[in-house]
Amino acid sequence: MNFHKIIKIVAFALAIIGAIFALLIMAGSEESAESMSSNMLYVAYAVLAIVLLLVLFFVLKGLFAGNIKKTLRTVGAFLAVIFISYGISSGTDLNLQPFIDKGTDVTESTSKTVGAGLYAFYILTVVAIGSMLYGGAKKLFNK
Repeated sequence: MNFHKIIKIVAFALAIIGAIFALLIMAGSEESAESMSSNMLYVAYAVLAIVLLLVLFFVLKGLFAGNIKKTLRTVGAFLAVIFISYGISSGTDLNLQPFIDKGTDVTESTSKTVGAGLYAFYILTVVAIGSMLYGGAKKLFNK
């Protein structure tokens, strides 16, 4: 039995368990719905763990089977974007007092981290759009 068949069987079994829990939640009383919803969360956590383990396994398998130098260069470029984004984020460009008054735990560090994430998103979006435009123009002019 190959790996693909095992994954299909596990996915089918988890789908059936999830469907049974969903039907029990819909048919049961409010007290049983709470316990069933917690069981449903356990199934969701189990599925998430299985998916993460499989993704990690196949990423590592592909990493060692392919060009590791190119992969490390790409990961390094991504980390450079993250560090540059964190460096240009100030964390002081937002008035935090209204958030603190509402009882949220917002600090300058949190604001800086969120700003870094936004800057990284903007940079990676520009790079993605630029690479699509470059690839399209190259394909158009090579005909």
